[in-house]
Amino acid sequence: MAPPRILLCGDVFGRLNQLFKRVLSVNKSAGPFDALLCVGQFFPDSDERLEEFMDYVDGRSPIPIPTYFIGDYGFGAPKVLSAASRNSANLGFKMDGFRICDNLYWLRGSGKFTLHGLSVMYLSGKESWDGPQFGVYSQDDVDALRALAEEPGIVDLFLTNEWPSGVTNGASISDIPTAASDSTGCNSAVSVLVAEIKPRYHIAGTKGIFYAREPYSNDGAVHVTRFLGLASVGNKDKQKFIHAISPTPASTMSASEISTKPPNSTSSPYTSTEPKAQHKEITKRVNDDLSDSQYWRYDVSKKRQKSGTGDGDKPCFKFIYSGSCPRGEKCSFQHDMDGREQYLRGVCIDFLIKGKCERGPDCTFKHSLQDEGESHSHRRYGLKDAKRSKECWFCLSSPNVELHLVISIGESYYCALAKGPLVQDHVLLVPIEHSPNTLSLPEECDPELVRFQSSLKLYFKNQGNDVVFFEWVARRGTHANLQSIPVPSARVAAIDDIFHLAAKRLGFKFTTMKFSDNSNGRKWLREQFDKNYNLFYVELPGGTILLHSVDESESFPVQFGREVLAGLLNMPERADWRKCTLSKEEETKMTEEFKKRFEEVDPNR
Repeated sequence: MAPPRILLCGDVFGRLNQLFKRVLSVNKSAGPFDALLCVGQFFPDSDERLEEFMDYVDGRSPIPIPTYFIGDYGFGAPKVLSAASRNSANLGFKMDGFRICDNLYWLRGSGKFTLHGLSVMYLSGKESWDGPQFGVYSQDDVDALRALAEEPGIVDLFLTNEWPSGVTNGASISDIPTAASDSTGCNSAVSVLVAEIKPRYHIAGTKGIFYAREPYSNDGAVHVTRFLGLASVGNKDKQKFIHAISPTPASTMSASEISTKPPNSTSSPYTSTEPKAQHKEITKRVNDDLSDSQYWRYDVSKKRQKSGTGDGDKPCFKFIYSGSCPRGEKCSFQHDMDGREQYLRGVCIDFLIKGKCERGPDCTFKHSLQDEGESHSHRRYGLKDAKRSKECWFCLSSPNVELHLVISIGESYYCALAKGPLVQDHVLLVPIEHSPNTLSLPEECDPELVRFQSSLKLYFKNQGNDVVFFEWVARRGTHANLQSIPVPSARVAAIDDIFHLAAKRLGFKFTTMKFSDNSNGRKWLREQFDKNYNLFYVELPGGTILLHSVDESESFPVQFGREVLAGLLNMPERADWRKCTLSKEEETKMTEEFKKRFEEVDPNR
């Protein structure tokens, strides 16, 4: 099915004639579109436009496309929204929109729903802690979003009226509108929420300007976020107030598609080096106001007993889950180190806190306490990695892993053909355990990796080729993979030059070292690895290693190694793996043929 086509709009201010005239024009020239999502103030800013607005609400003027709004404040809002709240069709726990009239839906408070396959989350109104009323969101709305953010799956769209404070941090200065630096219309609570939710798109209004920020990476997630700030309908500066997108729902995308980062991606504006102090202050201000429900979400009537504690002592959910609590000594709940240790050993958090788990046999975590003799793999990688491995398409334990590409499995690594290969025998060496890069694995895993590399060198030599190995080492990467690409022996002499030429064009120089064997090369790479930096390295035929430490502020193409080799092999059109995908039948056939040829040198045969 084709991806849904969505229109986005900023503050409407009741100018529905102008808005829907524009929608009809866009729909005719570039449509059809499936829905219109409005952020910022939707109702009129004066009573002069109330008659025009009510023509649509009362059905005298038709709304041409299903329209959803979150800016539930302005003239006429209390009357219209009160009537919608009393409508029997809108009673109950409803998050997919209160029906105002045909094709018009109010997204009240906060919530999450599915729209044409897209996961949509929203925070409606403006910040207010004074209690429930139209046009504002409460602490309960914020807490609900934080809970929803912990559910599995990626949020495609996040709608807020207010901009997140600090969204321009780390962005290209030349692209930032002057008004974007003004704090008006920004909110630090939204910054913290969006950093937790990690949506693929964040759309906001209120500031009255258009701003499309470069995509930015998210801590603890493989995908990027795109922020869009939209201007108001009919603005005097004629800034863009309507924008079209057509995103493929994340639920239907492969892990590799989700993790693809555009070349202009930046680090997160909420955790980058420069605004760290600001981000900590934002987090502190918001967390100081959080209700106790965020720290204790579970019924403790059947919680497990521990020495020195009784039923009345509630463990701090935040501490057990993350190892820290922003309230510190002020927290009224127990910072249970024993529970935290059990959690890191793979014990189900529901079992730890409630004494039972409603998921039962569907839960992949342990429902018994683990002693110190527990297998070191859980202690080494932690439960967060176990959770990630459920969705990671490289983890052998994941239901998403593409087993038909696997060639050989060892103790710590397995060998598989690449998806969307640059050349026919493009191979990946992948850790079995979830790890962001091969240098983060224990050193005792290296000998097996070296054996795989030696076997591939021998295999490709028998084919008349040499092999180039390279890895993008991201400190917050997804699942590590060391790429192995065969190069005709006649072109080996040019490999060193083309990598140095590519580096020069990007404005950096490689650190170069030569080793007589792979083992010494791995030891040197571990010495160079700094967990505070990303790095790229390439192992050339003959034992030369080229290495570059990548600063957070540096724009470095993640597919650099593949792009360089695509140029060397005179196939630049294959630099993007997505243009090289094959059917599952073709991939299976390639894998079986490779297995037969590789069997003779396979270290795990």
